Amino acid sequence: MKKLIATALIAAMVLGTAACGAGKSGGASQTKFEDVKGEGVMTHAEYMAAPMDSEVVIEAYVQGKQSWWDNKATLYLQDQDGAYFVYEMNCSEEDYAKIPTGTKIKVTGYKTEWSGEVEIASGSTFEIEDGQFIATPEDVTSLLGSDSLIDHQNEVVSFKDLTVADKGDGRAFFYNWDNSGVQGDDLYFDVTSGGNTYTFTVESYLTDKDSDVYKAVEKLSVGDKIDCEGFLYWYEGVNPHITKVTVK
Repeated sequence: MKKLIATALIAAMVLGTAACGAGKSGGASQTKFEDVKGEGVMTHAEYMAAPMDSEVVIEAYVQGKQSWWDNKATLYLQDQDGAYFVYEMNCSEEDYAKIPTGTKIKVTGYKTEWSGEVEIASGSTFEIEDGQFIATPEDVTSLLGSDSLIDHQNEVVSFKDLTVADKGDGRAFFYNWDNSGVQGDDLYFDVTSGGNTYTFTVESYLTDKDSDVYKAVEKLSVGDKIDCEGFLYWYEGVNPHITKVTVK
C-alpha cells in the first residue's frame, strides 16, 4: 500500500541533521567485495542492532530509485552484508540525477519501522562517495515461509518456479490490493510455491505502467509458471516489490 496515504495517520518521523553533498564514482562490481566502512559508519549488523528511533549512519550502494518528489528521494540500498530502505531522504532533483544505480552514498538519519519494514525515516541526508556496486539477485525461493527470510529484508532477490494463482474471479492480478484501482496504480498478484500462496507487488512509483515488468504482469494468466526478481520489501509480512517477471 502507498505510504503516502498511511502517513496521514501516523506521527511525523524524526528528522536528520547532516548536510547533503556530492562526489565521484569508482569502478563497477557484480559480486560481493571487501568494502571498508568509513569512520563512524555502522556495519549492517550494527544498524540492525541499533534501537528504533536512534540515529544511524550507513554507507551503501543505490540498487533502486523508487521515487523523487518535493526534494525527497526514496531508495533501496545494499552493501556486501545487507540492505537498507531509505524513505524520503532529503535530496534535490539535481542531486537525484547524480545517484544512478550502483552509486555509493553515506546516509545519516533515524532508524524506524513501519508495519514490519525496517527503514531510515523521512528527513535523512546523504553524501555521494567513491565506489560502485550492483548486487546480483540472491535466490531466496527456498526461504519462502521461513523465519529466516526476513534476514534478507530489502535485498535484491529472485524467486524461481512460481505458479500464478487466482487473485479473484479468475484474475491473475489486481490494480491496488483490493482491485479498486486503474492502470497506473500498483499491481498485486499471487503466486504459489511449496504449497503456500504469497502476494507480490509491482510498485508503480518504482516501476510504472510503461515499465517491462508492469506490462508483463498485465499479461499474466492464472497457472503461468514464472521466475521473479525484485526487492524484499516487508508490509505486515513479506511483500516483495517485483522488478522483473519471466514467463517460463
